Amino acid sequence: MTLRDNGAANRGPNSGLANVLDSLADGQAAALERLFQFLAIPSISTDPAYHDDCLKAAGWCADTLRETGFDARVEVTGGKPMVVGRWRGTDSGASRPHVLFYGHYDVQPPDPLEAWTMPPFEAHLADDPTHGKVIVARGASDDKGQVMTFIEACRAWMNAKGTLPVDVTVLLEGEEESGSPSLEPFLQAHGQSLKADIALVCDTGQWDARTPAITAFLRGLAFSEVTLSGPSRDLHSGIYGGPAQNPIRVLAELIAGLHDDAGRITIPGFYDDVQEPSPEQRKAWQALQFDADAFLGEVGLRVPAGEKDRNVLEQLWSRPTVEVNGIVGGYTGPGTKTVIPSEASAKFSFRLVPGQQPAKLIEGLHRYIADRLPADVDVAYKGEGGSPAVGFDTNAPAFRATAQALEAEWGKPPVIVGCGASIPIVEAFRTRLGMDALLVGFALEDDRIHSPNEKYNLSSFEKGARSWARILGALGSNDAA
Repeated sequence: MTLRDNGAANRGPNSGLANVLDSLADGQAAALERLFQFLAIPSISTDPAYHDDCLKAAGWCADTLRETGFDARVEVTGGKPMVVGRWRGTDSGASRPHVLFYGHYDVQPPDPLEAWTMPPFEAHLADDPTHGKVIVARGASDDKGQVMTFIEACRAWMNAKGTLPVDVTVLLEGEEESGSPSLEPFLQAHGQSLKADIALVCDTGQWDARTPAITAFLRGLAFSEVTLSGPSRDLHSGIYGGPAQNPIRVLAELIAGLHDDAGRITIPGFYDDVQEPSPEQRKAWQALQFDADAFLGEVGLRVPAGEKDRNVLEQLWSRPTVEVNGIVGGYTGPGTKTVIPSEASAKFSFRLVPGQQPAKLIEGLHRYIADRLPADVDVAYKGEGGSPAVGFDTNAPAFRATAQALEAEWGKPPVIVGCGASIPIVEAFRTRLGMDALLVGFALEDDRIHSPNEKYNLSSFEKGARSWARILGALGSNDAA
Protein backbone atom coordinates (compact mmCIF):
# COMPACT_ATOMS: atom_id res chain seq x y z
CA MET A 1 0.00 0.00 0.00
CA THR A 2 1.35 3.46 -0.92
CA LEU A 3 0.40 7.00 -0.04
CA ARG A 4 -1.00 8.92 -3.01
CA ASP A 5 -1.35 12.72 -3.00
CA ASN A 6 -4.93 13.83 -3.66
CA GLY A 7 -4.41 17.52 -2.99
CA ALA A 8 -6.90 17.58 -0.12
CA ALA A 9 -4.80 19.52 2.38
CA ASN A 10 -7.78 20.77 4.37
CA ARG A 11 -10.36 18.03 3.93
CA GLY A 12 -11.03 14.64 5.48
CA PRO A 13 -8.73 13.55 8.31
CA ASN A 14 -6.80 16.85 8.15
CA SER A 15 -9.84 19.04 8.85
CA GLY A 16 -9.80 20.74 12.24
CA LEU A 17 -6.01 21.12 12.32
CA ALA A 18 -6.41 24.55 13.94
CA ASN A 19 -8.08 22.90 16.95
CA VAL A 20 -5.18 20.45 17.23
CA LEU A 21 -2.63 23.27 17.19
CA ASP A 22 -4.72 25.14 19.80
CA SER A 23 -4.64 22.03 21.99
CA LEU A 24 -0.85 21.97 21.76
CA ALA A 25 -0.66 25.64 22.73
CA ASP A 26 -2.99 25.15 25.70
CA GLY A 27 -1.03 22.12 26.90
CA GLN A 28 2.53 23.47 26.61
CA ALA A 29 3.21 23.58 30.35
CA ALA A 30 1.88 20.05 30.91
CA ALA A 31 3.86 18.75 27.92
CA LEU A 32 7.05 20.24 29.33
CA GLU A 33 6.36 18.64 32.71
CA ARG A 34 5.93 15.24 31.07
CA LEU A 35 9.22 15.65 29.24
CA PHE A 36 10.97 16.58 32.49
CA GLN A 37 9.60 13.40 34.11
CA PHE A 38 11.00 11.35 31.22
CA LEU A 39 14.39 13.10 31.41
CA ALA A 40 14.64 12.40 35.14
CA ILE A 41 15.03 8.66 34.46
CA PRO A 42 18.75 7.81 33.99
CA SER A 43 18.18 5.20 31.28
CA ILE A 44 21.85 4.62 30.38
CA SER A 45 21.79 1.46 28.31
CA THR A 46 25.53 0.86 28.08
CA ASP A 47 26.03 0.64 31.87
CA PRO A 48 24.59 -2.47 33.58
CA ALA A 49 24.21 -0.47 36.80
CA TYR A 50 21.32 1.40 35.15
CA HIS A 51 19.42 -1.62 33.86
CA ASP A 52 16.50 -1.07 36.25
CA ASP A 53 16.31 2.57 35.16
CA CYS A 54 16.03 1.43 31.55
CA LEU A 55 13.14 -0.83 32.56
CA LYS A 56 11.58 2.14 34.36
CA ALA A 57 11.92 4.31 31.25
CA ALA A 58 10.31 1.63 29.08
CA GLY A 59 7.41 1.38 31.52
CA TRP A 60 7.05 5.15 31.58
CA CYS A 61 6.86 5.24 27.77
CA ALA A 62 4.22 2.51 27.65
CA ASP A 63 2.15 4.26 30.34
CA THR A 64 2.39 7.57 28.48
CA LEU A 65 1.32 5.98 25.20
CA ARG A 66 -1.65 4.31 26.90
CA GLU A 67 -2.59 7.63 28.49
CA THR A 68 -2.48 9.17 25.00
CA GLY A 69 -4.86 6.54 23.63
CA PHE A 70 -2.56 3.82 22.33
CA ASP A 71 -2.65 0.13 23.03
CA ALA A 72 0.91 -0.14 24.36
CA ARG A 73 3.07 -2.78 25.96
CA VAL A 74 6.64 -3.46 27.00
CA GLU A 75 8.16 -6.27 24.93
CA VAL A 76 10.87 -8.33 26.61
CA THR A 77 14.07 -8.95 24.62
CA GLY A 78 17.45 -10.47 25.40
CA GLY A 79 18.58 -7.00 26.51
CA LYS A 80 16.64 -3.82 27.15
CA PRO A 81 12.93 -4.09 26.28
CA MET A 82 11.14 -2.60 23.31
CA VAL A 83 8.04 -0.46 23.72
CA VAL A 84 5.36 -1.02 21.08
CA GLY A 85 2.26 1.15 20.88
CA ARG A 86 -0.60 0.83 18.37
CA TRP A 87 -3.53 3.02 17.47
CA ARG A 88 -6.00 2.02 14.76
CA GLY A 89 -8.95 3.93 13.40
CA THR A 90 -12.44 2.45 13.48
CA ASP A 91 -13.63 3.81 10.13
CA SER A 92 -15.77 1.09 8.67
CA GLY A 93 -14.36 -0.11 5.36
CA ALA A 94 -11.88 2.76 5.13
CA SER A 95 -8.37 2.16 3.88
CA ARG A 96 -6.20 4.35 6.08
CA PRO A 97 -2.53 5.23 5.74
CA HIS A 98 -0.37 3.54 8.39
CA VAL A 99 2.90 4.98 9.76
CA LEU A 100 5.54 3.47 12.02
CA PHE A 101 7.23 5.98 14.33
CA TYR A 102 10.69 4.99 15.64
CA GLY A 103 12.71 6.52 18.48
CA HIS A 104 14.73 5.43 21.50
CA TYR A 105 14.41 5.96 25.23
CA ASP A 106 18.00 5.22 26.26
CA VAL A 107 20.70 7.86 26.68
CA GLN A 108 24.46 8.22 26.73
CA PRO A 109 26.40 8.26 30.02
CA PRO A 110 26.63 11.84 31.35
CA ASP A 111 30.36 11.78 32.17
CA PRO A 112 32.26 13.90 33.00
CA LEU A 113 29.81 14.90 35.71
CA GLU A 114 31.90 17.84 36.90
CA ALA A 115 31.41 19.56 33.54
CA TRP A 116 27.63 19.85 34.01
CA THR A 117 26.26 23.12 35.37
CA MET A 118 23.41 21.16 36.99
CA PRO A 119 22.92 17.42 37.67
CA PRO A 120 22.37 15.77 34.26
CA PHE A 121 19.07 14.12 35.15
CA GLU A 122 17.52 17.18 36.79
CA ALA A 123 16.01 18.80 33.72
CA HIS A 124 15.65 22.56 33.81
CA LEU A 125 15.09 25.55 31.57
CA ALA A 126 18.08 27.81 31.01
CA ASP A 127 18.62 31.04 29.12
CA ASP A 128 20.83 30.65 26.08
CA PRO A 129 22.29 33.81 24.49
CA THR A 130 21.68 32.45 21.00
CA HIS A 131 18.49 30.41 21.31
CA GLY A 132 16.59 31.87 24.26
CA LYS A 133 15.00 29.25 26.49
CA VAL A 134 16.59 25.79 26.26
CA ILE A 135 15.90 22.48 28.02
CA VAL A 136 19.09 21.16 29.64
CA ALA A 137 19.44 17.49 30.62
CA ARG A 138 20.97 14.27 29.36
CA GLY A 139 18.63 13.01 26.62
CA ALA A 140 16.96 16.39 26.06
CA SER A 141 17.84 16.29 22.37
CA ASP A 142 19.00 12.68 21.89
CA ASP A 143 16.35 11.33 21.86
CA LYS A 144 13.75 11.92 24.57
CA GLY A 145 12.83 15.44 23.54
CA GLN A 146 12.48 14.33 19.94
CA VAL A 147 10.32 11.34 20.89
CA MET A 148 8.02 13.51 22.95
CA THR A 149 7.39 15.96 20.10
CA PHE A 150 5.65 13.12 18.27
CA ILE A 151 3.76 11.76 21.28
CA GLU A 152 2.54 15.25 22.19
CA ALA A 153 1.34 15.75 18.61
CA CYS A 154 -0.66 12.52 18.88
CA ARG A 155 -2.04 13.61 22.26
CA ALA A 156 -3.21 16.91 20.77
CA TRP A 157 -5.00 15.14 17.91
CA MET A 158 -6.74 12.85 20.38
CA ASN A 159 -7.70 15.74 22.67
CA ALA A 160 -9.03 17.90 19.85
CA LYS A 161 -10.57 15.31 17.51
CA GLY A 162 -10.78 12.05 19.45
CA THR A 163 -8.90 10.34 16.64
CA LEU A 164 -5.64 10.30 14.70
CA PRO A 165 -5.60 11.07 10.97
CA VAL A 166 -3.55 7.93 10.23
CA ASP A 167 -3.04 4.55 11.85
CA VAL A 168 0.08 4.69 13.99
CA THR A 169 2.52 2.13 15.37
CA VAL A 170 5.20 3.39 17.77
CA LEU A 171 8.45 1.47 18.27
CA LEU A 172 10.82 2.72 20.98
CA GLU A 173 14.02 0.82 21.68
CA GLY A 174 16.30 0.96 24.70
CA GLU A 175 19.72 0.14 23.24
CA GLU A 176 20.27 2.62 20.42
CA GLU A 177 23.14 4.23 22.31
CA SER A 178 24.82 0.86 22.89
CA GLY A 179 24.68 -0.67 19.40
CA SER A 180 21.07 -1.96 19.30
CA PRO A 181 21.99 -5.63 19.92
CA SER A 182 18.36 -6.64 20.54
CA LEU A 183 16.85 -4.82 17.58
CA GLU A 184 17.75 -7.25 14.79
CA PRO A 185 16.35 -10.32 16.62
CA PHE A 186 13.23 -8.33 17.48
CA LEU A 187 12.67 -7.35 13.86
CA GLN A 188 13.18 -10.96 12.79
CA ALA A 189 10.53 -12.12 15.25
CA HIS A 190 8.03 -9.25 15.04
CA GLY A 191 8.85 -7.34 11.87
CA GLN A 192 5.72 -8.21 9.94
CA SER A 193 3.50 -6.91 12.74
CA LEU A 194 5.39 -3.60 12.62
CA LYS A 195 5.22 -3.14 8.87
CA ALA A 196 3.54 0.08 7.73
CA ASP A 197 3.32 2.26 4.64
CA ILE A 198 6.21 4.41 5.79
CA ALA A 199 8.49 4.83 8.81
CA LEU A 200 8.90 8.15 10.62
CA VAL A 201 12.30 8.61 12.28
CA CYS A 202 12.94 11.56 14.60
CA ASP A 203 16.63 11.09 15.40
CA THR A 204 17.77 13.87 13.03
CA GLY A 205 17.91 17.66 13.02
CA GLN A 206 16.98 21.02 11.57
CA TRP A 207 19.13 22.98 9.14
CA ASP A 208 19.26 25.85 11.65
CA ALA A 209 17.14 27.13 14.51
CA ARG A 210 14.59 28.70 12.14
CA THR A 211 14.73 26.30 9.19
CA PRO A 212 13.34 22.75 9.13
CA ALA A 213 15.00 19.92 7.25
CA ILE A 214 14.22 16.50 5.84
CA THR A 215 17.12 14.06 5.60
CA ALA A 216 17.02 12.33 2.23
CA PHE A 217 20.30 10.43 2.35
CA LEU A 218 22.29 8.54 4.98
CA ARG A 219 25.81 7.27 4.48
CA GLY A 220 26.32 3.59 5.15
CA LEU A 221 28.88 2.06 7.46
CA ALA A 222 31.47 -0.72 7.36
CA PHE A 223 34.05 -1.59 9.97
CA SER A 224 37.03 -3.85 10.57
CA GLU A 225 39.60 -4.47 13.29
CA VAL A 226 43.03 -5.38 11.94
CA THR A 227 45.79 -7.05 14.02
CA LEU A 228 49.34 -7.44 12.74
CA SER A 229 51.59 -10.01 14.41
CA GLY A 230 55.38 -10.12 14.13
CA PRO A 231 57.79 -11.56 16.71
CA SER A 232 56.64 -14.44 18.89
CA ARG A 233 56.94 -12.17 21.95
CA ASP A 234 57.73 -8.57 22.86
CA LEU A 235 61.44 -7.95 22.24
CA HIS A 236 64.15 -5.83 23.86
CA SER A 237 64.64 -2.91 21.47
CA GLY A 238 68.36 -2.74 22.22
CA ILE A 239 69.03 -6.38 21.45
CA TYR A 240 66.62 -6.76 18.50
CA GLY A 241 66.18 -3.17 17.29
CA GLY A 242 67.02 -3.03 13.59
CA PRO A 243 66.83 -6.68 12.50
CA ALA A 244 63.38 -7.37 14.02
CA GLN A 245 60.22 -6.38 12.19
CA ASN A 246 58.08 -3.95 14.24
CA PRO A 247 54.30 -4.43 13.74
CA ILE A 248 53.57 -0.85 14.83
CA ARG A 249 55.81 0.53 12.10
CA VAL A 250 54.17 -1.71 9.50
CA LEU A 251 50.71 -0.70 10.70
CA ALA A 252 51.65 2.99 10.59
CA GLU A 253 52.89 2.62 7.01
CA LEU A 254 49.67 0.87 5.96
CA ILE A 255 47.55 3.59 7.54
CA ALA A 256 49.62 6.39 6.02
CA GLY A 257 49.22 4.85 2.57
CA LEU A 258 45.42 4.76 2.67
CA HIS A 259 45.20 8.34 1.34
CA ASP A 260 47.20 10.07 -1.36
CA ASP A 261 48.34 13.69 -1.28
CA ALA A 262 44.99 14.83 -2.71
CA GLY A 263 43.04 13.10 0.04
CA ARG A 264 41.73 10.30 -2.18
CA ILE A 265 41.55 6.76 -0.83
CA THR A 266 44.05 4.41 -2.45
CA ILE A 267 42.28 1.07 -1.89
CA PRO A 268 41.91 -0.43 -5.41
CA GLY A 269 38.34 -0.18 -6.72
CA PHE A 270 37.20 1.93 -3.77
CA TYR A 271 35.36 4.46 -5.96
CA ASP A 272 34.04 2.01 -8.57
CA ASP A 273 30.40 2.26 -7.47
CA VAL A 274 30.38 5.93 -6.41
CA GLN A 275 28.04 8.20 -8.36
CA GLU A 276 28.72 11.89 -8.85
CA PRO A 277 26.15 14.41 -7.56
CA SER A 278 23.96 15.82 -10.31
CA PRO A 279 24.40 19.46 -11.38
CA GLU A 280 21.02 20.16 -9.74
CA GLN A 281 22.21 18.72 -6.43
CA ARG A 282 25.41 20.72 -6.51
CA LYS A 283 23.45 23.89 -7.27
CA ALA A 284 21.05 23.24 -4.41
CA TRP A 285 23.90 22.58 -1.98
CA GLN A 286 25.68 25.75 -3.08
CA ALA A 287 22.50 27.74 -2.45
CA LEU A 288 22.56 26.64 1.20
CA GLN A 289 25.63 28.86 1.74
CA PHE A 290 27.06 26.36 4.19
CA ASP A 291 29.71 27.95 6.42
CA ALA A 292 32.53 25.41 6.34
CA ASP A 293 34.81 27.65 8.41
CA ALA A 294 32.25 27.81 11.22
CA PHE A 295 31.54 24.07 10.95
CA LEU A 296 35.21 23.22 11.48
CA GLY A 297 35.94 26.12 13.79
CA GLU A 298 33.38 24.90 16.32
CA VAL A 299 35.58 21.85 16.95
CA GLY A 300 38.90 23.70 16.86
CA LEU A 301 39.84 23.01 13.21
CA ARG A 302 40.53 25.28 10.25
CA VAL A 303 41.35 23.35 7.07
CA PRO A 304 39.18 20.60 5.46
CA ALA A 305 41.17 17.37 5.45
CA GLY A 306 39.26 15.29 2.89
CA GLU A 307 39.50 15.16 -0.89
CA LYS A 308 40.98 18.49 -1.94
CA ASP A 309 38.76 18.88 -5.01
CA ARG A 310 35.52 18.51 -2.98
CA ASN A 311 33.87 21.07 -0.74
CA VAL A 312 32.83 20.11 2.78
CA LEU A 313 29.16 19.41 1.97
CA GLU A 314 30.16 17.20 -0.94
CA GLN A 315 32.55 15.32 1.34
CA LEU A 316 29.78 14.77 3.91
CA TRP A 317 26.86 14.01 1.61
CA SER A 318 28.28 12.36 -1.50
CA ARG A 319 31.72 10.92 -0.82
CA PRO A 320 32.86 7.74 0.97
CA THR A 321 35.57 7.73 3.62
CA VAL A 322 37.91 5.48 5.55
CA GLU A 323 38.94 6.50 9.05
CA VAL A 324 41.18 5.02 11.74
CA ASN A 325 39.21 5.00 14.99
CA GLY A 326 41.89 3.64 17.32
CA ILE A 327 45.37 2.15 17.45
CA VAL A 328 46.84 -0.15 20.11
CA GLY A 329 50.32 -1.66 20.29
CA GLY A 330 53.29 -2.09 22.56
CA TYR A 331 53.66 -0.40 25.92
CA THR A 332 51.35 2.56 26.64
CA GLY A 333 51.73 2.85 30.44
CA PRO A 334 53.61 5.49 32.42
CA GLY A 335 57.31 5.91 31.92
CA THR A 336 59.41 4.02 29.37
CA LYS A 337 59.51 0.38 28.40
CA THR A 338 61.79 -0.18 25.44
CA VAL A 339 60.11 -3.01 23.58
CA ILE A 340 59.43 -4.02 20.02
CA PRO A 341 55.84 -5.31 20.37
CA SER A 342 54.73 -8.67 19.11
CA GLU A 343 51.53 -7.22 17.65
CA ALA A 344 49.65 -4.00 16.85
CA SER A 345 45.98 -3.38 16.11
CA ALA A 346 43.81 -0.71 14.55
CA LYS A 347 40.07 -0.22 14.19
CA PHE A 348 38.84 1.07 10.83
CA SER A 349 35.48 2.43 9.77
CA PHE A 350 34.18 3.28 6.32
CA ARG A 351 31.34 5.67 5.49
CA LEU A 352 29.57 4.50 2.34
CA VAL A 353 27.49 6.25 -0.30
CA PRO A 354 24.66 4.69 -2.35
CA GLY A 355 25.92 1.93 -4.64
CA GLN A 356 28.70 0.76 -2.33
CA GLN A 357 28.44 -2.50 -0.41
CA PRO A 358 30.14 -3.09 2.95
CA ALA A 359 31.46 -6.55 2.05
CA LYS A 360 33.13 -5.27 -1.12
CA LEU A 361 34.90 -2.45 0.70
CA ILE A 362 36.09 -4.76 3.48
CA GLU A 363 37.40 -7.17 0.85
CA GLY A 364 39.23 -4.23 -0.76
CA LEU A 365 40.88 -3.42 2.57
CA HIS A 366 42.03 -7.04 2.85
CA ARG A 367 43.59 -6.89 -0.64
CA TYR A 368 45.24 -3.55 0.09
CA ILE A 369 46.90 -4.98 3.22
CA ALA A 370 47.84 -8.31 1.62
CA ASP A 371 49.61 -6.53 -1.24
CA ARG A 372 51.71 -4.48 1.20
CA LEU A 373 52.37 -6.92 4.01
CA PRO A 374 56.13 -7.54 4.50
CA ALA A 375 57.78 -10.81 5.43
CA ASP A 376 57.47 -12.03 9.03
CA VAL A 377 54.17 -10.17 9.59
CA ASP A 378 50.80 -11.90 9.70
CA VAL A 379 47.38 -10.29 9.68
CA ALA A 380 44.08 -11.23 11.34
CA TYR A 381 40.67 -9.57 11.08
CA LYS A 382 37.70 -9.44 13.43
CA GLY A 383 34.59 -7.41 14.20
CA GLU A 384 33.72 -6.88 10.55
CA GLY A 385 30.32 -5.90 9.19
CA GLY A 386 28.21 -2.92 8.23
CA SER A 387 25.15 -1.61 6.43
CA PRO A 388 24.77 0.13 3.05
CA ALA A 389 23.83 3.76 2.50
CA VAL A 390 20.17 4.71 2.13
CA GLY A 391 18.62 7.33 -0.15
CA PHE A 392 14.98 8.31 -0.62
CA ASP A 393 12.79 9.57 -3.47
CA THR A 394 12.20 13.25 -2.73
CA ASN A 395 9.32 13.32 -5.23
CA ALA A 396 7.32 10.63 -3.41
CA PRO A 397 3.86 11.85 -2.26
CA ALA A 398 4.60 11.34 1.43
CA PHE A 399 7.86 13.26 1.10
CA ARG A 400 6.12 16.17 -0.66
CA ALA A 401 3.26 16.20 1.86
CA THR A 402 5.75 16.34 4.74
CA ALA A 403 7.67 19.18 3.09
CA GLN A 404 4.46 21.17 2.68
CA ALA A 405 3.49 20.57 6.31
CA LEU A 406 6.89 21.76 7.54
CA GLU A 407 6.72 24.85 5.35
CA ALA A 408 3.29 25.69 6.77
CA GLU A 409 4.71 25.59 10.32
CA TRP A 410 8.08 27.28 9.79
CA GLY A 411 7.16 29.76 7.07
CA LYS A 412 9.84 28.46 4.70
CA PRO A 413 10.38 25.20 2.81
CA PRO A 414 12.52 22.56 4.50
CA VAL A 415 16.09 22.08 3.38
CA ILE A 416 16.60 18.65 1.84
CA VAL A 417 19.84 17.44 3.37
CA GLY A 418 22.12 14.47 3.44
CA CYS A 419 23.65 13.01 6.56
CA GLY A 420 27.24 11.87 6.82
CA ALA A 421 26.37 9.50 9.65
CA SER A 422 24.43 6.23 9.56
CA ILE A 423 21.15 5.16 11.16
CA PRO A 424 21.16 1.36 10.73
CA ILE A 425 17.48 0.99 11.65
CA VAL A 426 16.53 2.95 8.53
CA GLU A 427 18.35 0.47 6.29
CA ALA A 428 16.78 -2.39 8.25
CA PHE A 429 13.31 -0.97 7.71
CA ARG A 430 13.95 -0.93 3.96
CA THR A 431 15.61 -4.32 3.55
CA ARG A 432 13.59 -6.29 6.14
CA LEU A 433 10.20 -4.60 5.99
CA GLY A 434 10.21 -2.98 2.56
CA MET A 435 9.53 0.47 4.04
CA ASP A 436 10.99 3.81 3.11
CA ALA A 437 11.40 6.37 5.86
CA LEU A 438 10.85 10.06 6.48
CA LEU A 439 13.68 11.44 8.59
CA VAL A 440 12.43 14.55 10.35
CA GLY A 441 13.88 15.90 13.59
CA PHE A 442 14.36 19.19 15.37
CA ALA A 443 17.81 18.88 16.94
CA LEU A 444 20.59 21.38 16.25
CA GLU A 445 24.32 20.88 15.79
CA ASP A 446 25.02 22.83 18.99
CA ASP A 447 22.72 20.67 21.16
CA ARG A 448 25.82 19.02 22.68
CA ILE A 449 24.44 15.51 22.34
CA HIS A 450 26.74 12.93 24.01
CA SER A 451 28.46 15.84 25.81
CA PRO A 452 27.93 17.66 29.11
CA ASN A 453 25.09 20.19 29.29
CA GLU A 454 23.10 18.63 26.46
CA LYS A 455 20.25 20.94 25.49
CA TYR A 456 17.15 21.08 23.30
CA ASN A 457 15.70 24.43 22.29
CA LEU A 458 12.29 25.07 23.83
CA SER A 459 11.24 26.31 20.38
CA SER A 460 12.42 23.00 18.86
CA PHE A 461 10.26 21.09 21.34
CA GLU A 462 7.16 23.24 20.87
CA LYS A 463 7.40 23.76 17.10
CA GLY A 464 8.52 20.15 16.67
CA ALA A 465 5.24 18.97 18.19
CA ARG A 466 3.30 21.38 15.98
CA SER A 467 5.24 20.14 12.96
CA TRP A 468 4.39 16.50 13.68
CA ALA A 469 0.74 17.45 14.16
CA ARG A 470 0.76 19.01 10.70
CA ILE A 471 2.68 16.08 9.18
CA LEU A 472 0.18 13.56 10.56
CA GLY A 473 -2.63 15.62 9.13
CA ALA A 474 -0.89 15.92 5.76
CA LEU A 475 -0.23 12.17 5.56
CA GLY A 476 -3.84 11.50 6.57
CA SER A 477 -5.10 13.67 3.72
CA ASN A 478 -3.50 11.28 1.22
CA ASP A 479 -5.57 8.38 -0.10
CA ALA A 480 -4.15 4.93 0.64
CA ALA A 481 -4.05 2.67 -2.39
